[in-house]
Amino acid sequence: MIHISDNSIKQVKSLGQNLPVRISVVGGGCSGMSYKLTFEKNPITESDKVFTRDDVTVVVDPKSYLFISGATLEYSGGLDGSGFQVVNPLAKSHCGCGMSFN
Repeated sequence: MIHISDNSIKQVKSLGQNLPVRISVVGGGCSGMSYKLTFEKNPITESDKVFTRDDVTVVVDPKSYLFISGATLEYSGGLDGSGFQVVNPLAKSHCGCGMSFN
């Protein structure tokens, strides 16, 4: 399961895209792996994992799901800047900026 926070729902809706959010895990970053978030314009495949809450849909490919199962899509608008982040209980470590994980 991928959880979608209340703040993320509000932010996705405010962007007015009406498209699913795709979370992918890609190689790179100082800790080895990074998250990639995009609005999905292509059709969702049968193998994709799909999670919907309050009309916001998150899509994850099967390989990425192995690394982020149980994670939460969060949105923060704090003093350090605003943006989406993936709060991942499976990550063993994060880099200093929080953009990549191990």
